[in-house]
Amino acid sequence: MAIETVGVIGTGTMGNGIAQVFAQNGQKVVMVDINGERLDAARKIIEASLNRLVKKEKLAADQVQPIMDRLTTSTELAGAKDADFVVEAVTEDEELKCKIHKELGGLLRPEGIISSNTSSIPITLLATASGRPERFIGMHFMNPVPVMKLVEVIRGHDTSDETTQTTVDLAKSLGKTPVECRDFPGFVANRILMPIINEAIYTLYEGIAGVEEIDTIAKLGFAHPMGPLQLADFIGLDVCLAIMRVLQEGFGDPKFRPCPLLVQLVTAGHLGDKTGRGFYTWENHKVSGVAYT
Repeated sequence: MAIETVGVIGTGTMGNGIAQVFAQNGQKVVMVDINGERLDAARKIIEASLNRLVKKEKLAADQVQPIMDRLTTSTELAGAKDADFVVEAVTEDEELKCKIHKELGGLLRPEGIISSNTSSIPITLLATASGRPERFIGMHFMNPVPVMKLVEVIRGHDTSDETTQTTVDLAKSLGKTPVECRDFPGFVANRILMPIINEAIYTLYEGIAGVEEIDTIAKLGFAHPMGPLQLADFIGLDVCLAIMRVLQEGFGDPKFRPCPLLVQLVTAGHLGDKTGRGFYTWENHKVSGVAYT
């Protein structure tokens, strides 16, 4: 199945990155968000990202405008009704995602494929909500999308072989490395990553070491490019908490209990990079100091 038009639902960090890589790959992209101002901001963010690639000599300057021309926007889900393939990338909220997929399932033509970029919510649940489970799949990109190569491809209980193969081929066309995994809470990446982050937060919470010390030990001891606390800020502490709660509910295992400090910071609205404060303080998406001492 040829994928010529892609719908991207949601214009957060992930949605913007996903839209960019598809537009760079030659697809027409319809970006959908209920907030028109966010759509305008998304276009500016993508254009700025493309211009950074030009400065790094990874993209020709005369390619920027054609890529931007392939991006259109809509404040209605119906704006994506003619898409061959849709990627939902809204906030990690099960009720909201199910509502969106139910509507999308009734909008797209029968051969259209719906995917979710969810980082932890069961694909079978969302596929059932869509009413077209054979044409539904998980396509979990990593952040930042234009840079990271991995895409987790998650089949729901009734996802067809054709849908899976189309998604795998599509990911490869984007220059990504698709890896198939089963539909379990957190899939593979976040089932491993989030407990690491959560344990790092417990280590801080229990006073074993400070923010910078914990991250330095992880970077130098495990050869990680970014420490777990900085990574948590980068991902968004609210996202980390949402995933931990999905893991806890999905497995019923106390080892997935979110650290009380994580809950406290999210409750206080200190979500990391997106709010300028989490474990670190942030300015222009760069760490400017330590916020939690």
